[in-house]
Amino acid sequence: MTEEIEFILDSTKESMTGSIAHLEKEFLNIRAGKASPAMLGSVFVDYYGSATPLSQVSKISVPDARTITLQPFEKNMLQVIEKAIMVANIGFNPMNNGDVIIISVPALTEERRRDLAKQAKVEAEDAKVGIRNARKDANTDIKKLEKEGTSEDICKSAEEEVQNLTNSYIRKIDELLVVKEAEIMKV
Repeated sequence: MTEEIEFILDSTKESMTGSIAHLEKEFLNIRAGKASPAMLGSVFVDYYGSATPLSQVSKISVPDARTITLQPFEKNMLQVIEKAIMVANIGFNPMNNGDVIIISVPALTEERRRDLAKQAKVEAEDAKVGIRNARKDANTDIKKLEKEGTSEDICKSAEEEVQNLTNSYIRKIDELLVVKEAEIMKV
């Protein structure tokens, strides 16, 4: 294979791996019933005028499967953090005891579990679209090389390699989705 085709395959692999990494990150934000610091990943606090991730202004810990505690690095941030969690609209009701913020993670209802499973399917489908777009871009680049004089056989084998990559990454997404759905539906 030519150097250009190797480059196309490498960049396609990189793009597809990025789609998988993004999916895994999105799956972390879909809670599966037990408390996790990742649940607060989308919360940003107004820290002296700039939006700062919650993890940079407080220590986040999970003492048990239903509780998240936040220990602010500065006492005066308690109300600001509490307000930021409420504004983030992630379904938590923080309690402030003067030293720490305690969040009780409610148990998921059957309906909520189904909604979260649907959300996971949507995220998986978005990742598949990303994989297919990477395949389309790679095939377009390979066709350009063919027009520029690269052997038709080499281009055909490169397209087959791109399709094999696509199939393997789609399988990986399906496997991740099955695991996430099982985790969500487990009571």
